[in-house]
Amino acid sequence: MLLWFVFASMTAAAIFAVLWPLGRAADKQAGSDLAVYRDQLDELERDRRAGLIGEAEAQAARIEVSRRLITAADAAEFANSLPVGSPLWRRRAAAVAAVVLLPVIAVALYLTVGSPQLPGQPLEARLRAAHQDASISNLVSQVETYLEGNPNDARGYEVLAPVYLRFGRFADAINARRKLLALKGENAERQSDLGEALAAAANGIVTAEAKTAFDRALAIDPKELKARFFIGLAAEQDGDRTKAATIWRGMLEGVPSDAPWLPMVREALGRVTVTPHIAASPGPSAEDVAAAGSMNEKDRGEMIRGMVARLAERLKENGSDIEGWQRLLRAYMVLGERNKAQDAAGDAKKAFSNDPDKLRRIEDMIKSLGIDG
Repeated sequence: MLLWFVFASMTAAAIFAVLWPLGRAADKQAGSDLAVYRDQLDELERDRRAGLIGEAEAQAARIEVSRRLITAADAAEFANSLPVGSPLWRRRAAAVAAVVLLPVIAVALYLTVGSPQLPGQPLEARLRAAHQDASISNLVSQVETYLEGNPNDARGYEVLAPVYLRFGRFADAINARRKLLALKGENAERQSDLGEALAAAANGIVTAEAKTAFDRALAIDPKELKARFFIGLAAEQDGDRTKAATIWRGMLEGVPSDAPWLPMVREALGRVTVTPHIAASPGPSAEDVAAAGSMNEKDRGEMIRGMVARLAERLKENGSDIEGWQRLLRAYMVLGERNKAQDAAGDAKKAFSNDPDKLRRIEDMIKSLGIDG
């Protein structure tokens, strides 16, 4: 209640400050200004005759006072030409507009373009969140400073690596994961963590380097969950939906129903087991998948490049498929064909030049994949 009283007092003081000068009658000052300037001219003439100032100084002062006298005379003439009471009426009208109309217009504008239904954000919660982020940043800085003097302390890298991932500092996360492998040796968990950081740096794409890390993790421990999930993701990105589904179904066998990673695996499994609509999202046929499973790495790469080329040709004929453009850009980056990705990015932006929403989505993907960089 006290807070609202303070706000009301401040508002009243502001209104009074605006209305007080606007509500006063016009001062009859023009006539007195004329008399003052005339007196100054007389005084200048007396000082000149008495020899107190020279002729040059008297002439300069006389010009300046005469200029002010003419200005005051013009102002007096203009004031006398106005209807009686007009200046006061105008000031009162301005006061009404300031006190009544402006708040009404402001409220109407807020109701039109504002968001009055949004819930409030308590100051305590906002300060706590800001303090938490600041505390984490301070912790990171402290650990980094410590590691500068103790570069072989593995515990520091264990602390920093997940924080780097959370803050999107993927290059630092990769370096921290590799430092841990060098300091503490290889195990399944550390190789999986390295693969995760490499995939995060590639915008979720399981690159050849990331896949190598996951394969090494599974060679050490075939049950390593993170590595199994990402190997399934790599199979999906390669177009082998059957292999991905097999891997993810295996992860769901005999696990507790409250395992925290279950929803993520179930969502991924649902993504590869739903039959795609061939017209809207063309992909490998059942024969393609079966053939890919028996191919060596070189032949499988050629097959993937052929599929990417067919997708590119289709998009040249019909460039309205936003998902198709996104798949094409991602595929080129996975294949390491940056020039083709840049050309495709330009074609996609041209295709959606008249569709701001799709153009924004394409530009976001271009930025996330680092195609322009």
